[in-house]
Amino acid sequence: MSATTREPIIRVTAMPADANAYGDIFGGWLLSLMDMGAGLIAARHSHGRAVTVAMDGVQFHLPVKVGDEVSVYGRLDKVGRSSMRIAVEAWRRPRHEDEAVKVTEADFIFVAVDPDGKPRAVVQE
Repeated sequence: MSATTREPIIRVTAMPADANAYGDIFGGWLLSLMDMGAGLIAARHSHGRAVTVAMDGVQFHLPVKVGDEVSVYGRLDKVGRSSMRIAVEAWRRPRHEDEAVKVTEADFIFVAVDPDGKPRAVVQE
């Protein structure tokens, strides 16, 4: 995913409550941010409620430390009748540095649902 094709979604500072005893941020916390970011893209594109149905290709490249700035980027890659595939990357930037590095990536699959939780068609744009 290049800088020109990805959309910034979330930026947050990793805090001590999000870390294990070694000061590394929990992978689940990071995946939660990524899922929230992908959900924002899915809801906006589908003009309504969309739910996570799968995560594919999750890769943790590097750890995130307490105090790091975590930025989540996403890109809508594919739209089906009711589903959307969203590529998401998480990057970290140490608190007192300028350069960010990619730490995690995954593809999230969302399905647009109606008020009863049944799949609904996504409007093709």
